[in-house]
Amino acid sequence: MKKIILAGIVAILATACAEKPKEKPMYTLFVGTYTDGDSEGIYTYTFDVNTGELSSKKLAAKLTNPSFLAISQDKKNLYAVQETADFDSLGGAVTAFKLKDDVLELQNSMGTQGAHPCHVSLSSDGHLAVANYTGGNVALFSLNDDGSLADDPQIIDHKKLDSVKTSHAHMAQFNADGLMVTDLGLDAIKRYRQEGDKFVPAEQASIPFEDGAGPRHFTSGNDGKALYVINELNSTISVFEKDAGGNFEEVQVVPTLAADFDGESFCADLHLSPDGKFLYGSNRGENTIVIFAVDVNSGRLELVGRESVRGDWPRNFSIDPTGEFLLVANKKTSNIVVFKRDGEQGTLTFLNEVKHPNPVCLVFK
Repeated sequence: MKKIILAGIVAILATACAEKPKEKPMYTLFVGTYTDGDSEGIYTYTFDVNTGELSSKKLAAKLTNPSFLAISQDKKNLYAVQETADFDSLGGAVTAFKLKDDVLELQNSMGTQGAHPCHVSLSSDGHLAVANYTGGNVALFSLNDDGSLADDPQIIDHKKLDSVKTSHAHMAQFNADGLMVTDLGLDAIKRYRQEGDKFVPAEQASIPFEDGAGPRHFTSGNDGKALYVINELNSTISVFEKDAGGNFEEVQVVPTLAADFDGESFCADLHLSPDGKFLYGSNRGENTIVIFAVDVNSGRLELVGRESVRGDWPRNFSIDPTGEFLLVANKKTSNIVVFKRDGEQGTLTFLNEVKHPNPVCLVFK
């Protein structure tokens, strides 16, 4: 009888263990900020994907206006712009850190030779690009073996490209074709290809937008055949298709604001879900995340809806590594808001928020 009871207990324990959900790993969230208020630089949080909660806030590095961050693919380095006009006589700066066990160790800072750098990205072959917004140019650095910044960056000057409009380079991102730069002031994306150790204009050197659109950020989908660009000034998203010759042609423009919205609003950021089925964009003013479904064949967009960000001025947002959560940085209300993401419908459900001074960039390690 005792053996039967013991066997039953063992069976129950085995079943309970088998049914226990597997614990998911913790992730580190790096937060870039503006430091003209209570913030001192770059911060970290621990993000629990089992609960969607942020905890263990720490100041990782004191730095002036680290408004955009990028982490190397091997997770060994982190780079931050210093969005200022007075790092040196030419403008702002970019700073390289060694990243180990979520601790940032300063390597070096270099002037970007343009005022107010607002975006930084990395290539797969040891280059770093910085877009200087007020400077109207792009700085391209080579990286040393330890990830630090090398001297003598290549400067691509957009100011000389137009005698009427004022250049405002807003995003410089490497891709399989080379380098693409959104220029909000010129209403264009400028394309460059690598030739030796320099970047030169590509065959399709410029992708034009409607006057006053203000292209800000972009992302690629459908294995690089689709290009999505969020336009800050006219609150739209432009969809482009890539043809056999590698050139992009605009095929769709969709509004990001509700038809009955009456007020001033400016788009900021956009991201595709990991499976490419949904596209999200942020509206500063309407203070929403707009949600679109992506047609699996054409890449075109269909409105799903929008979700309030529970704050003011959603600058940047990020989807966590599991794809189950979307986190929003609300600059003016100084809060980071966590949403649960429905993988089938694309919709967002508010979970929680933490107070944080002037958050403007969220990057997961």
